[in-house]
Parts: sequence; structure tokens; C-alpha cells
Amino acid sequence: MSPDVHFSLNPVGGYGLIIVLVAVLLALLALGPARDKITARRRRILVGLRITVILLTLLGLLRPTLVHTTTLKQPATIVVLADRSRSMQVDDAAGKKTRWEMLRTTLDEAAPKLDALKQEVDVQMFAFDARLHPLIFEDGVIDLGEKPVGSETAMGAVLEGLLQREADRRIAGIILLGDGAQRAIAPLDLPPQVPVRRMADLGYPLYTVPFGQGRAQGQARDVAVETFLVPSTVYVKNPLSTSGTVRIDGFVNRTMPAQLLFETSPGVMTPVAAVPIQAKSDAERVPVELEYTPEIPGEFKVTLRVPEQSGELVTTNNEMSTFVTVLKGGLNVLYLEGVARVESKFLRRALDASPDIKVDFLRIDARKPETKPADLSERFDPGKYDVYILGDLDSSTLTPDELAKLSTAVQHGAGFIMLGGFHSFGPGGYGRTALADVLPITIDRLERQNFDEPLRADLHLSEHPRMRPTPIGNTQSLMQLAPPSRNASAWAELPPLEGANRFRGIKPGAQVLAESERSQPLLVAKDFGAGRVIAFAIDSTWHWWMTGHEAAHKRFWRQTVLWLARKEASSEGSVTLALDQRRYAPGARVDFTVAAHNAHGEPILDATFKVEVQGPAGPPVAVHVRRQPSNSAGTFAETQPPGDYMIRVTGTHGDDLIGAAQARFLVFNQDLELDNPAADRALLESLAAMTGGHSVAPEQLPSLLDELGKATDRLRVEVQSKTTLWDTWPFFGLFVGLLGVEWYLRKKWGLV
Repeated sequence: MSPDVHFSLNPVGGYGLIIVLVAVLLALLALGPARDKITARRRRILVGLRITVILLTLLGLLRPTLVHTTTLKQPATIVVLADRSRSMQVDDAAGKKTRWEMLRTTLDEAAPKLDALKQEVDVQMFAFDARLHPLIFEDGVIDLGEKPVGSETAMGAVLEGLLQREADRRIAGIILLGDGAQRAIAPLDLPPQVPVRRMADLGYPLYTVPFGQGRAQGQARDVAVETFLVPSTVYVKNPLSTSGTVRIDGFVNRTMPAQLLFETSPGVMTPVAAVPIQAKSDAERVPVELEYTPEIPGEFKVTLRVPEQSGELVTTNNEMSTFVTVLKGGLNVLYLEGVARVESKFLRRALDASPDIKVDFLRIDARKPETKPADLSERFDPGKYDVYILGDLDSSTLTPDELAKLSTAVQHGAGFIMLGGFHSFGPGGYGRTALADVLPITIDRLERQNFDEPLRADLHLSEHPRMRPTPIGNTQSLMQLAPPSRNASAWAELPPLEGANRFRGIKPGAQVLAESERSQPLLVAKDFGAGRVIAFAIDSTWHWWMTGHEAAHKRFWRQTVLWLARKEASSEGSVTLALDQRRYAPGARVDFTVAAHNAHGEPILDATFKVEVQGPAGPPVAVHVRRQPSNSAGTFAETQPPGDYMIRVTGTHGDDLIGAAQARFLVFNQDLELDNPAADRALLESLAAMTGGHSVAPEQLPSLLDELGKATDRLRVEVQSKTTLWDTWPFFGLFVGLLGVEWYLRKKWGLV
């Protein structure tokens, strides 16, 4: 297209200013030498020179520009993406055609339109599954290949890769043809919304062409275990509660069993529990809850399975497995608290740091009966818990029968400790309950602190006591914060605490293990039947943690619980191994941590670990671990092929063996594309809408291509080039030359 040429003026300061300046200059022409000093001819020459200079000045002030305007079409690209994953083999299209056959037909019918578009824009063709695969498009023929074979549909990763690949091009539109379901595993599981948001920011519209039904006809009869939740650990002879979800397609009102299988011996899975399930509607997700009590410690495989049903095409999704660690010798602790206070938060944190102590925490408001669990009485059954902790919990919260059961549980060997508080001991009314006989202190029945009454100063110590062990306390493990030679100084370093309960008297046979600097009893212990009992007047040991004595705080509370459970003699260290999960897809990365602890539960920071992973085939693989502040972390990525894997770790400290641990994980064998090949049209519509594009039916693709062809006209832009006539060197040379000639003549003629 030939350029359009026109002049443009851009006056300096506006036309008014220029007119004034030119008028002034013309007026100055009247000024000059007297007529008797110069001839008329010479005067005409000088006036002519000055008029020419004024005209050049006017031209410079107007700044004339020659503008050349040319209309050009910007280069652009249209990208076509065709899904070739295995789910496109599903025959849920009209006439029992597969999605792939419909996609081929759609592109074949649109090929002439695409070929015409190639004359205007660059057309790029790709097939995709887990990655992009360039297609050959020549002479109006698109070579899609024989059949879809991709094992994943990674739309997010594919679109991200496309943006990187075409980063230096202007994209006029992206057309995506497929079933719309994202089926990908790490590291290709990027959500498609992430790159689509970038496309929207860049102005790249996405158009989608969906194929397939929301529930594929080929999968109309299917039972699939979709979720299976199992605690990572459970203590021996404690119930293992599991839950899961089973999706049932095509078997409405058919009753079938959901089974829990447990590994009773290596490689042998035995049904241990079952529950009937039934779907009331198609594609219903039925919740399942099953329970089993392991009898021996160890690590075991556990599976949720629904037997194969007649008519199912895919049965690999009928079960789901994971692993559970059954712990031996662990301590179960029930902690009951009446008010939300800082002490309970830090006490629980201290005990949670010990892998062999499991704490169940219940907060019960005495003035809100609905906060009391219905099964509270059962929790006081003998043998249910090893240790009971009562915080600031008024006795009215518990019934006489519950208090009597707690007393019986202690008599049969459970440990029991009552913490200080406004409604503990006498102020809490325990002098009139069965626990009055259990506690090692004497309680006056009149020591009652009712709710909403002023605090009774006679029941509490007003000063801030500093806790220290008594001579008898120094002989007990729970009071050992450091080796004997440094134990006294370790206690002296701890800060004072915020008050305490005042004990009226100590029962015969009870021992004061800790007291204040004024010899007021703070921690009193006594046996009750086969159990051990502590009355602890303090409720603010959290100050130790907050002032930099975290290790002392953890050690004190761990040793207290072990002492109450009569397990203070334990002197073995331990090695722990923790996995983020127990089920992984093939090729996924397995992250884990290992840690070592001494007999007091304190971490051994300079421990050395040897780690190896045994897969379902081949020799063990050594894995390096990297040291972290409180543990060591490792990563294993060779998760091929599917099957059971075992991580083994051995911890040493110098030449001493600390211990060993092992854990199994499962790499599952799942057909991502065919286990649930339902199309997701809604996702395709939402992705297109995010970019300003839209979704069209397959038969509307030619119309969409016409629309994109017309839209390419918007890519035409006007390009202007300007040639200025006033700021060139000939212009300024002429201007200066005329002034010089005028000055020269005036000099020559004796006018200056």
C-alpha cells in the first residue's frame, strides 16, 4: 500500500506569539543607516537579506514536518492444540464414535479454513498429552497420528510450555480441542488456571472445543475407591479408625461390601472389618468408616477394597492401600482443662515433642454442659489411659460416678496429676469428691471458690515463687534437669512463676518433691493403690519456655509423665523416621525426615544417619540426608516401578548406636486416563472465559476460524515516519550564512 504524505506544522508557543515576533522583526527593517550613507541599491540588498532571514526564522518557528503514513499488518500466530491422551479413546460420542474420531473429523472439516488462515497469519499445530508434540500441516492435510496414547493430560504444563515456546510471537488466539479433564502427576500437575491467567494478562484469547460426556459411557458401571484416610500411627491395642469415599457408577441400589484388609503377616492381606454400602443415585460418593484394633506392634499395610462387580471394565481403582505404624510402649495421656490458658498450650507442645507420648486434650467449660463429650465416662475405664492430667477444671464439671471411675483407674495403676488453678484442689470443690482420697494433700471442705466470687487470697500464694527440688526430690527422675553436679544450678537459672495454690497440709506418706524459696510445698507426690499421684500447685511453667529454657520445660514435663506412668527407668535413645505421606504416583518425589533423641526425649543434633531405600526390585539405594536445625531431611525420587518400598535408617552418635527405624510407602499403579475418563466441559468453559474467549461445539469450529480471520484485520496498524524541514544542517547553514553575508556587507560599506 502506497504511503500517504502530508505536511504538519507545530508552531513554537502558538501562532499568536509567532505573529508578534514576525511583526517586531519587520518593524526593525525600518531601522537602518541614513540614506545619505548608502546607495539605494545597497539598501535593497541589505533589506532583501534581512527579509530572507526573517522568513527563515518564521519557517523555524512553524517547525514544518513532512509526515509519511503507511498501513502495515502485524505478524501474528494462531495455535491449535489437540488432546491425544488415552481418555480420547472413550467411545461416548454420537454413533459410538470415540472422542479421537470426532476430533479428527472436526479438524479435517476445518482444514480448508485453517489453510486459508495461513495466508494471513502463522498457524501452529500441536498435539498434547503430558507435553507438546508439533504436528505437520501441509497442503491442507493435518497429520494427527494413528491413535491417542498419552498416559497423562497436563493442560497446565502444556499451556505454560506453549507460552514459553511462543514468547517472542504475538498470539491472536489459542484453540484447544479435548475432553477438558486435567489428569497429571507431579511435576506436571500445574493447575491450568495458572498459565491461563498469564494468557489473560497478555491478551491471548483461549477458545475451547470440548469432546466427551461428563460421565463416559464406557465407565457407566464402575466402583472406585477415591479416598482412604488412615492415621500414620496408632498404639498397640488401640482402635485404628479409618475412613474413605467410594464412588459408585451404574450400580444404583445394589448392596456391596466395603472391606478393610490388614497385613497379618508379610505380604498376606486379611479382611478384618467390613460394612455394606449402597448408592441411592448414580455417581454417588458413599462415605465409609471402618475400625480395627491391632494386637502387635510394627508397620503394616492396610487396604480399603470393594470387590469387583459384574460389568466393571476398570478394576484397578477398586482398592486403595497405605501403611500404618503400630507403636509399642507408647503412653496415652488424657488432659482435661477447664479454661483456655497459656499453660495448657505450652504443656501440650512439650509433650507432643515426645514421639512416644500421645495426648488427647479436652477443654470442658463447667458452665456450658454442651462442651462435655458424651463418652467422657468411658475414658476413665481402667487401662484406657496411662496418665490423667486435670487442669483448672471445677469438680462440678464431672459427675460423682466419673470422679469415682477416675479414682478407680488410678488405683489400678494410672498416673494422675492435678495442676494449679483458681478451681483446682480445694477451690475447685474436690474436697467433697472421690479424688479427695486420691490426692496427696489434705483439703478442707470449706476451701471452695465459687464462680463469679472474689478470689480468695487465703487459698493462693501471692508472691512469685521460684521452684526448687527438695532433698527427696533430688532423688527422683522427674526433678533431674541436668546431671547431679549441675542440677541445682539448672533449677536456679529458671525464672520465678506466677503464684501457686496454697496447700493446707500434706498427707502421711506423701513426699514434697519441690518447694518455693520459702519452703512452701509446690509439688507433692504419693502412691494411691498401684498408681502414682502428683499435686502440682503451679500453673505457669510456660515462663520457662518463654525465657529461653525450652529444653528444660520439655524435659520436666516428659519426665513427669514418665514418672507417673512408672516408666522413668527407660534409658534407651530412639531414632524416628517421618514421611509426608505413604502413597505416591510413579515418578513422584518422596520427602522424609529422620531424627534422633536421647532417653530424655531431647534431640541429638550431631547424630549421623545411614539411609537406604529398598524398592520392589533391584538392590537397595543409598540416600543422602541433609542436616536441619532439629532433624535431617532426605529425598528419594527413583519411584519406578509401582509397588512397595522400604526406607531403612540407622542412627549413630560417634561410635555408639542410637537406634534404627524403618517405614514403607506405596507407589500405586493407576491408569490416570481411564480410571475416571469423564470429560470436564465446565473447566474448558471457565478457562476460555478467563481470557475473553469462549467455548464452541465441534461443528462450530469453522465459524470460529472465520471469526478469527476477520479479527486479524484488527492487526493492521498505521506506521508514521516524519521528515522535519527546519532542523537540518542546510537550513541552519543558510540562516547563519545570510547573517554572515549581511554583516560582511555592512562592514565593507563602512556601516559598522
